[in-house]
Order: sequence, then structure tokens, then C-alpha cells
Amino acid sequence: MALYIIGLGLCNQFDVTLRGLDLISKSDVVYLEGYTSLLQCSLADLEDKFGKKIIIANREMSEQGEDKIIEQAKSGNVAFLVIGDPFSATTHVEIFKSAKTSGVEVQVVNNASILNAIGITGLQLYKFGKTTSIPFIEDHPNLVTPYNVISSNQTLGMHTLCLLDLKPDLDRFMSVNEALKILVSIEGREGKGLISDDTFVVGCARLGCEDFVVKAGKLSDVIEFDFGKYPHCLIIPGKMHFIEEEMLDFYKN
Repeated sequence: MALYIIGLGLCNQFDVTLRGLDLISKSDVVYLEGYTSLLQCSLADLEDKFGKKIIIANREMSEQGEDKIIEQAKSGNVAFLVIGDPFSATTHVEIFKSAKTSGVEVQVVNNASILNAIGITGLQLYKFGKTTSIPFIEDHPNLVTPYNVISSNQTLGMHTLCLLDLKPDLDRFMSVNEALKILVSIEGREGKGLISDDTFVVGCARLGCEDFVVKAGKLSDVIEFDFGKYPHCLIIPGKMHFIEEEMLDFYKN
């Protein structure tokens, strides 16, 4: 009897680790959290690959109905599948803590996360500062937090990874273009000269997949670029080493 918290990676059903696949095969019940990101495959693809029926766990089930999941793990093996890595961009600490407190054995299987996949841009991971999120502006009309985080990181010469909002139940995902427009609108209110048409930015889509997209350049150019399918993320670079600049040259055209 155990709870397996398993990272699926960033792209599709083939990104699961061999260890993760083995634990899924041993599970009596399999859940998939369906609110933190988006895979490039269907639920049916996952079920066919894993040979298991998968229950979609929305945020409410994961955060408020975790007692049910933990109770099931007391009498059988339960797999809780997480897009990306279980404890990276979005953490699942509470279900881990609750299971351990209840005396349930917990095994964690790590996998790729957006926090390391951004290395493909050529920006050095150790030079990233605090990560921030950009929510939909209608939910936060006076939004200023991501602007302040970028400003703080810029002061230190650090890069800023901006994670973009998503509402999978509504099939709504924020694009790089929308995120940039939000930052421009905040600049209009704050007026500190942090964001302008000439600000160098890096937009990314579907990192971890074969068809990933990275577009680097002035905000005025990137904001017009079509990044295609989701999920997207945005990077505002800080002070760059010449090797970082040379790598980003590959993504300017």
C-alpha cells in the first residue's frame, strides 16, 4: 500500500520514466492532476500507454479531496500523476505531507520541469532570479506583482521566468503575446521604464517537445509572433554573458 507521486514530464505519454511506468503498472487507482499545465497528448493516449483507467483530479479534488486519495492508498497502491515534476513549478507538498502524516508510504518520481527545460534557450539556469506568474488581467485588474519581480531581478542582473496563467477547465491558456500586453499595460500604470518596445524578451512554447518554439528579440517583434499551441512561457533576460547572447541569436529569426 503506497502513494506514488509521479512526474510525467512536459510533452506526452512517452516522457514518463521507466520507474514511473513500473509504479503505474502496480497501481490500483491512477489520478492525473489536470490543472497545472497541458500535455501534448490526450487522456486516451495516456490510458493506452499505461494500460490503466485514469481519473482526472481537478484542483478541488487534489487540494480538498486529498483525504479520499490518501484513504485509498491505505488499502492499495495509488498513483498521482503530475505534469512536469511533482515539486517544481507547481508543488504538491500538501498531499505528500498529508500522506506521510497518515502513515502512508510515499514514493516520488521526479521528471523534467519547465524550470530546467528553459535551459534550451541558452540562458544559464543559475542566473535566473525569482520566478513569477502572470495571471489573466480580468482576475487581477490592479496586477503589479510580476512587474515588481522583474524589476527586482533586473536590479540584480538576473533573468526572470514568467509562468503564464491557464484555465484548462475552460480551455483557456495565456499566450506569450497576451502576457506581453499585460506587462505593457502595467508599465502604463507604473511608468518606471521597465518595459518598452525595445525590451529584449524570450517567448517559449511547448518546451520539452520536438516542436518546441523559442523566439527572442525586441518586445515589439515578439508580441506579433505566432507561437502556436500551448503551453507558453515568457523570459525577461537580465545581464547576459556573451555565450548566452550567441545562443539566443539562433532564436532571433
